Parts: sequence; C-alpha cells; structure tokens
Amino acid sequence: MTAPPATDAPADAPPRDPPPVVHRTVIEPPSGWQLLGLRELWRYRELLLTFVLRDVKVRYKQTVLGAAWAVLQPAMMMAVFTVLFGKLANLPTGGVPEPLFYLSGLLPWFFFSTAVTTASNSVLGAGGLITKVYFPRLAVPLSAVGAAFVDFLVSCGLLAVMLLAYGVAPTWNLLAAPLVVAVVGLFALGLGTGFAALNVVFRDFRYVVPFAVQLGMYATPAIYFAAQAGEAETPSETIRLLIQLNPLNSLITAFRAATVGGDIPWAGLGVAGLLSVATFFAGCLYFRRVEDRFADVI
Repeated sequence: MTAPPATDAPADAPPRDPPPVVHRTVIEPPSGWQLLGLRELWRYRELLLTFVLRDVKVRYKQTVLGAAWAVLQPAMMMAVFTVLFGKLANLPTGGVPEPLFYLSGLLPWFFFSTAVTTASNSVLGAGGLITKVYFPRLAVPLSAVGAAFVDFLVSCGLLAVMLLAYGVAPTWNLLAAPLVVAVVGLFALGLGTGFAALNVVFRDFRYVVPFAVQLGMYATPAIYFAAQAGEAETPSETIRLLIQLNPLNSLITAFRAATVGGDIPWAGLGVAGLLSVATFFAGCLYFRRVEDRFADVI
C-alpha cells in the first residue's frame, strides 16, 4: 500500500486553487499579400474622419479665401478652356453651352487629380505619426481622397449655379452622377495608395506623379472635346484604342451626361468600373504588402 504524498499544509487547510492558465500572445508583422482590412478600418472610422477634417483644414490654413479656392480653380480653368478650345480652336461641344461643357468635365478631373496627387504624398507626410502610433496605414491615403471629395462637393455648387444661369433643368440621368463619382474616387484611391507605397521606397515618384497627372488631362479628350472614343472624328485606330483604355474618358463623359444632359455611355461606364475596381484592389493589396516596412524606411 502506497502512502499519500507528504504535504506541508495542515489537514484542515482549504484546498488550493489550481494554477492559472497562461495564454501567450505572439505579435508578428504581417507578411505576404494581405486583405484590405476593411473591418479594422471601420473600427478606426472616427480616426479616419479626424484625418479628413485635418487635411481639409491644413489645405486652406492661413489662406485669405479659404475653401473658396475649391471653386475658383475650376472656375478659372473653365474660363481658360472656353477661350482656348471654344473661341480659338472652335472644338465642338455637342450643343452644350461651352462654359457648362468644360466645367462639367473639369470637376471630376480635379477630383481625380487632387485625390491621386495628395494620396501619393500622404504616407510621407504622416511619417512622424506612422513611426510612433499604430493605426491602419490605409487610413492615410483614404483620408486624402476623402478631403479631395469634400473639395469636389464644394465645387459642385458652382456647377449648380451655372445650370440655373443657363436654364438647364436636371433629368433622371442625374441619379447616375453619384455612381460615376464613386467610380472616379475608387480609381483615384487605387492609384493613390499604390503610388503612396511606391513613393516611400522610391522618392522619384514625388516628381513622376504630378507630371503624369498633368499629362493625363490632355490624354482625356472628353474634358475638352465632344467626340467620344470610337467615333469617326478620332484620327486613327491606335488613338481610338488608347482613348478606350482610359477609364476617365468614359467617366467624365458619363458625369457630363448626368449633369448637363446627353446619353450616358453605359458600356464605357461598365468597362471603366471594372478597370477602377481592378486598380483599387491592386493598389491597396500592394500597399498592404509593404506597409510593415514604412516605419523603417520613412
């Protein structure tokens, strides 16, 4: 018969609690191709809104006119385009009054160009915050696009005034305008996040992106020319194909048709939507792929 093990505790002592279970949590940097992390972005939605408001305030800080610059820039470009392309070059506008034609094309373009340019530099601009505090890094370029969208909403007030001045009544096509703007924002966000990640490692992109955006305006003839891709006015098959591969051409044409009147190119809009979704996922996935190196490189 085996004797019970000896113990120092008295016989009438209460039983001891079992030892606590120790859970070990290992924190490792993400590796490989990650998902977008939309659930995490939703948890940080208040921070994202704070970033958007900060970007808007910083953009017009210590300026005399403030947010009025969001209206003056497209207004001045509208005047230049009306004189240059309308009066001097006599380019067709499809029966739309020239100021309305050019303004309705410039507004989505300004939204796109501002969003891509600011988003591409956003990560470098937030370097001090990225190296100290954790938050979803994708919130930085997303907030830049959000600030550009605020400017776009302000500038749409000018378009509304111009429509009233020319007596252009809205049609049911106006319901398609939010969809077009959403696709433009998706395309800009995809390019902006991809360029933001590349800009951290290759600083040449801070010079490449503004130059490419400037060239992109003239590569989007829908801004200043009424003929759409595929029509007889297009000089050659090569030029026609390049125009069709530019999603902004169909998007700007669709926005103009939704606001000032005309037929919406649904086929071109569908192709532009697919290209924008593909660009969005490609840019965001690459951003998530390299974001764990931002703090070390910045």
